[in-house]
Amino acid sequence: MLIFVQATFLPLGSLLIGPLGATWIAAVGGLLTAVWRAPLAVFSLTFALIYGLLVDGVVSAFKVMAPSGKLRARRLIFGVTVATAIVGFASYYVTVYAIELLPRNPVLEITILVAGVISGLIGGYLATLIWSKALRHLVDATHW
Repeated sequence: MLIFVQATFLPLGSLLIGPLGATWIAAVGGLLTAVWRAPLAVFSLTFALIYGLLVDGVVSAFKVMAPSGKLRARRLIFGVTVATAIVGFASYYVTVYAIELLPRNPVLEITILVAGVISGLIGGYLATLIWSKALRHLVDATHW
């Protein structure tokens, strides 16, 4: 539920690596999680990839980088929040309704949605902080 660490690193990967950067990072995280939770490996990897693709998509669709090279922080935070909430709710829906791995629990549904939004907000905010304080200088130094 609290995946703010992923919500921090995925947008940074998208900003640093470029298109599909978040997807590559999510794939590595999904593979590591799949090894740790082997019985649910298919779900771990699938939802990790979906999360990475969504983050890459919102970074691109919301144009979080202005043509001047400045990060549009509010767009990034909003996009990461939306992507995190969508993936959290989708994974819950699949495990509860589609394959009936877990019983339905309305309190858990609300908790997942709220935790996803909070994690997305925290992760997006931390990503903007890290980008503006340190990582933008790396990109500036490599693009001379």
